[in-house]
Parts: sequence; C-alpha cells; structure tokens
Amino acid sequence: MSSTVVAITLMINSVPLSLAFQTRPLDFIRPHDVGHANRRQHKNAFTDSNKCSYNWLGPSSPSPTRLFLDDLPTAPPLGPNNPKKKNLKTFQRYLEIECWKRAEFRELEPVLKSVAESCKQINRIVQRAQTDDLYGVALGADGRPLDTTNVQGEVQQQLDVLCNTYMLRAFCGSGSSIHSVASEEEDEPRCCSDVMTDSAFAVGDYIAVFDPIDGSKNIDASLPVGSIFGIYKCQPGTAVDESTFLQDGRSLVAAGYCLFSATTVLVLTLGSGVDGFTLDPDSGRFLHTLKDIRIPRKGPIFSFNEANYRDFGAPEQRFLNMLKEGGTSTKMKMTARYIGALVADVHNILINGGIYGYPATRSNPNGKLRLLYECAPMAMIMEQAGGAASTGTGRVLDVKPTEIHQRTPVFLGSVENVFELDQFFQYYDDDDDKGVGSKDGRSSE
Repeated sequence: MSSTVVAITLMINSVPLSLAFQTRPLDFIRPHDVGHANRRQHKNAFTDSNKCSYNWLGPSSPSPTRLFLDDLPTAPPLGPNNPKKKNLKTFQRYLEIECWKRAEFRELEPVLKSVAESCKQINRIVQRAQTDDLYGVALGADGRPLDTTNVQGEVQQQLDVLCNTYMLRAFCGSGSSIHSVASEEEDEPRCCSDVMTDSAFAVGDYIAVFDPIDGSKNIDASLPVGSIFGIYKCQPGTAVDESTFLQDGRSLVAAGYCLFSATTVLVLTLGSGVDGFTLDPDSGRFLHTLKDIRIPRKGPIFSFNEANYRDFGAPEQRFLNMLKEGGTSTKMKMTARYIGALVADVHNILINGGIYGYPATRSNPNGKLRLLYECAPMAMIMEQAGGAASTGTGRVLDVKPTEIHQRTPVFLGSVENVFELDQFFQYYDDDDDKGVGSKDGRSSE
C-alpha cells in the first residue's frame, strides 16, 4: 500500500496555517473522524506520531490540500471591491445633498471640498514626516533654520509652516466665498487677496479661522495630531478688519476638525448635527462612516494633563480627586486617557463619552488653548453632538473674544460630566480657603 498525504489548515489569529502529514500503511489502526466534507469516507487517523512526518505546504503542495481549503470561509474582499464601501456616500456627495437642502451653504460647498483636499495633503506630509525628514524648525530658501516664533511664542516647525500654507490655500483659493482668514501661525488676520495675490479673492461674505496642525510635537513620536477650523459670516454693511473676527462661537456657521491617526477622520458640523468621514486609502476619498454622531450623556473617560495638577485651582483638583476616588454622581468607573493633542483627545471623548479639560493654571491664568480657532469650533461640534462645552463659569460659545489669539480654560464632553464639573466651580472658590494645599486654591510647592 502506498503512503498517504493528508493536509490540514488551521486558523491562528485569522492567519491560515497549512500542514501536510505523510503516513505509511501501519499508521491506520483505528477509525477516527478526520474529514468535514465527506466524514464517512475518511475514518482513519494517526496514533503513532513517530511514524508520520510533517512539512510546511508551499507552492508545490499536493492536491489533497484542496479538500480542506475549498471549504474554508473566505475573508471579505479588501480594497475597492469591498461591497460595504459601495453603500457609503463620499464627502463630496454629502455636501451636494446638504447644500441642496440648505441653500445658504451652497456658497461654502467649494470651500469645504477644498478643506477636505487640504486634509489629504496634510495627511500625506504627516505620514512622510520621518522618511522625508520634515522634523525640526522651519527652513528658509537657503536651507538654514529660520528660528522664527509665532505669536504664541512657539518656535515654528517645518510642519507648522507647510500645514499653514495648505490651509491658507484651501480657504483662499477655493473661489470668492472667503474674504479673510486668521491662523494660529499668523500674527494678524490676512485678506485672501494678499494670500492669493489677486483682488478677486477679497469679495466674500465669510471669514475663516483655523489651527493648521494641532499637537505638532506628537509627530516626532508618531502620535496623533489634527487640524481645526471654523467659518463665520461677515457682519452685513461693515468693513472686514480684525474686529470682524471677534465674534462669539454662537455666530459660527460651520466647524470641523481632521484627525490624523491610525485612520484619517474628517468631522464636520453645519449647525444641524455632526458627521464624520474616514479617508479611504484605496480611492483617496473621504467616506461617510460616522453618521449623526451623538456623544453619550455620560462617559467613563477623563482627559486632563495631570502633570499640572498642583497648578490647578481648587474646583479642578477636587473634581479630579472625586473621579479617581469613585465618588462621581454618574456612578461610572472612570479611566484616564490623555494623548496631548486637542483633536485626538476630544475625538476620543466625542466617540466614547466623558470629559476633556484644559484648565487655567498658575503659569497660564487665562488658560492655554485659543478661544477663536480651537475652543469655539470644538465647542460647536460638541454641542451639536449633544454634549456640553464650558469654561467652568459659563458656556464657551457665549464668550466673545477681545483679541484674535485670546486664550480660555475649556471643558468639553458629555452633558452629565461637564455639569458635574460646573458644580465644583459654583461651590469652590479659589479666593477662599477651600483650596487644596494652599489658600489660593493651588498646592504649595
């Protein structure tokens, strides 16, 4: 009797592993079920492992392999042939439908499409930062470091300058809708006619604000970063100048952010809900994967930079103590998550629920995050998703800035979590002796 080859395929962590066993006639000594398609025809098994040999199956595997492989379930097709993708609207199609429903947004349709394209460009340079050596300070035309700082007192990095250029072109080069723009990287607002060197671009009825790359220091460690933007309407009958930008967040027409992480996600609100779009690496298009995002009323995550705990005021310190001691009124077990990039941390809260906070500290008594182009757009998104946005003493969207780069404390998240924090601000006052560790409400060194 000739030897027999039996093939077995195992699935280990979703990876198929194939083995071939070659036996001699004496190996078949008792019946056993080894088949699964024709069990009654295959009732022999191996009892003496010393009398069989096994080999990895290669390209020249014997035909018995097909007995097992033909019946294995196959994974869904990847790439453009995945049927799930066919049911997802593209970002462009989403805008066409929304602008058809709401005529007031038709003027902004090309602008938002252009912003989506700039997000793709920023995503590419973020992904290539290591291989293309895009780290470090910005360089001049001669290749030497510029050693320039922005209005925030931060040394401008190469990526800061590149991303700022992409966002400027997105808003000012997409038609005549945007009159002027204000960026974190620019000292003062700029007219689009200056950006594009064409006066035809300075007739729009809207202004745009943005942070081109939030958390750029994270890129060195391959951690998530993001871009934030907001669009306001110019006041009718008034000249467009710096004062035009000093509007409270309730005047925002649209707001959004783009998260550059394991996936690239564009989140947008037009004032009637929040939607998210994931960049498809196969087609290069944003697909509508997150429809009508709603943040849970309460959540288990708190996201604070607790390295600054000793510099926080009494309300924030006592609130964090309560979360860690399990005394929260939400009756949920809390967990700490902090990434160090506003977009990444807030997106985590938006999807899973909880609270994000960047309080005022001793070194930054007015807070650190900028109101106009960081906090206000994020607050609009959070409220449109059913959440809340507070400064601790009031609603973020009610605060009217007095300067372009004004800072503010901010707390964003689920309604119940933010309301609970506000209660601490109402009860504890840094001016009395209820603080933690010192009379001014901050711990002594």
